Amino acid sequence: MQSKKKIIPIILCGGIGSRLWPLSRASLPKQFISLLSDKSKSMLQETHRRLRNLNNVSDPILICNEEHRFLVAEQMREINVEPKAIILEPVGRNTCPAITMGALKAFDENKDSIILVLSADHKIENDEEFIKVINKAYTYADKGRLVTFGIIPTTPDTGYGYIKSVNPFDEGKLEGVDIIKFIEKPNKEKAEKIYKDKRYYWNSGIFMFSSKTILEQIQNSSPEIFNTCSEAITKSSKDLDFIRIQKGIFSNCPNLSIDVAIMEKTSIGTVLPLNAGWSDIGNWESLWENEQKDVNGNIIQGKVISEKTKNCYLRSENRLVVSLGLENMIIVETSDALLVANKNNANEIKNIVNELEKKGLNESKEHLKIYRPWGNYISLVKDEKWQVKKLEVKPKSRLSLQMHQYRSEHWIVVKGRAKVEINDEVKILEVNESCYIPIGAKHRLTNKEESPLVIIEVQSGSYVGEDDIKRFEDIYGRVGFSD
Repeated sequence: MQSKKKIIPIILCGGIGSRLWPLSRASLPKQFISLLSDKSKSMLQETHRRLRNLNNVSDPILICNEEHRFLVAEQMREINVEPKAIILEPVGRNTCPAITMGALKAFDENKDSIILVLSADHKIENDEEFIKVINKAYTYADKGRLVTFGIIPTTPDTGYGYIKSVNPFDEGKLEGVDIIKFIEKPNKEKAEKIYKDKRYYWNSGIFMFSSKTILEQIQNSSPEIFNTCSEAITKSSKDLDFIRIQKGIFSNCPNLSIDVAIMEKTSIGTVLPLNAGWSDIGNWESLWENEQKDVNGNIIQGKVISEKTKNCYLRSENRLVVSLGLENMIIVETSDALLVANKNNANEIKNIVNELEKKGLNESKEHLKIYRPWGNYISLVKDEKWQVKKLEVKPKSRLSLQMHQYRSEHWIVVKGRAKVEINDEVKILEVNESCYIPIGAKHRLTNKEESPLVIIEVQSGSYVGEDDIKRFEDIYGRVGFSD
């Protein structure tokens, strides 16, 4: 009996999730957050966790942007997963280039491998059914088919793309059907029309195929993508646990989805029904739909008091939120932003984020809490020429040896024990002790203890931007980078 081919998951970790603003932003998108109240892990971690009962599956290949590389690595470490590779996209070029690079790496690892492409921000309610469908998809992928997974629509939703098949699924049978075409997210009128046709399904964005077959299809249908990605992988560099792709090469890659570049053109596409409680949690309304509600149809998280309120999503991260006489509303409070919206307008929040970007507001992209490989910092208060931060340094971690050209810093220890290096001087600071770092001084902060170190940092100077940093040594490989 021939042994089963190895399944290599490719997990796509890009995207900002701007329709879930202000919780999901570029600095910490939804895939790295535990959005659902019944889950303690992030959506990325849950994506990998649901593969635990899949036979013959290998460690994953993850594809993310450079800014999130340490988040991805840390979240995999937390669940004891050692990825085959973490590929860093210098710029976003949609799903086809990302999958192409992942497929090239998978093929290099195992020329007979079967690839399972997953997005890091999906919810699946029924893991057992999910694994059952994946195992069925394997039989098609092993025969050279390009398999995707269709969700039977429950509403004429304009937030999803659609797949059209030759025939409707045979109810009660788990069998694949040939694909006719893909449709991008339709307007309301078109969605209502295709909703009545049983040959249309929501596009889940999950795929399965052999690495050999998909690379052949990409080479034939989108040779520019294949050639650019091949060169990018060949000329990539190893940076700690990451594969760093050259920006100059990858920037020339066409910006196309796998649907448009390959699946719409191929004659070997198959769609399987996925009835496992799938959702991409694309906006606040879909999150409301996927959470357990109270007797009034409300989702309430955090410090919230509600009266005469129905069918609302109410979330407080910090301050008290009080609702009275509201219905079908979304209220999300964070430390630096407050969203109040009608659920019917959930898909339009992305447009609001675009407006914030045009106005140059940091709240469009950044949270006040910024994660770094050594821990995190929170900007407590800021003016043009000074800033106060709270730094939390993880046990056995340290910042880079660095200097600033435009600002000086004061460090005050409020929790833990700090090792401080300033030029050639080394000192140990206990709680309530402080030090001063002049402009231009080489300095480094280290936590050698088993518990977190908390520092209050006061910056003062002509410029207090994050790019005023020159690194000389860094255990995380960030010399020459500002993050």
